[in-house]
Amino acid sequence: MHIHKLCTSNDPAVKLLKFADDTTVIGLIQDGDESAYRQEVDKLVLWCSQHNLQLNTLKTVEMIVDFKKHPSLLHPLTISHSPVSNVDSFKFLGSIISQDLKWESNINAILKKAQQRMYFLRQLRKHGLPQELLVTFYTAVVESILCCLVWSSHKT
Repeated sequence: MHIHKLCTSNDPAVKLLKFADDTTVIGLIQDGDESAYRQEVDKLVLWCSQHNLQLNTLKTVEMIVDFKKHPSLLHPLTISHSPVSNVDSFKFLGSIISQDLKWESNINAILKKAQQRMYFLRQLRKHGLPQELLVTFYTAVVESILCCLVWSSHKT
């Protein structure tokens, strides 16, 4: 099946982002009018049904970003009569996006992963591996998740 044939949004306030087998619906809800967003979700559900694809509502989440002092009350999202979980953050293409659109959750997750991998580097050093192999291990396993090449491009 060609993913580019997936339904697309005709509403400029709603975007469908597709990557591999993941689809993300992003809707701009103004003045509490969520009808365009709801219609696009319903359209996606219908398209999946017509193409014998089943949406996993257990893996489907909704995150609302609202910076108003008094956030709008929106109706809970349901897909095929199943409620969709509302979350404060979710992983999108490897990065954690949070409701406040800050990087703290993503940075903490990356640091935790790096610390876990540094443990293995310390174990290898304890067992007397040559420094050249330790550097190779660090570059491949730790530096790759820290994106050091992106932040320190002058080294390449």
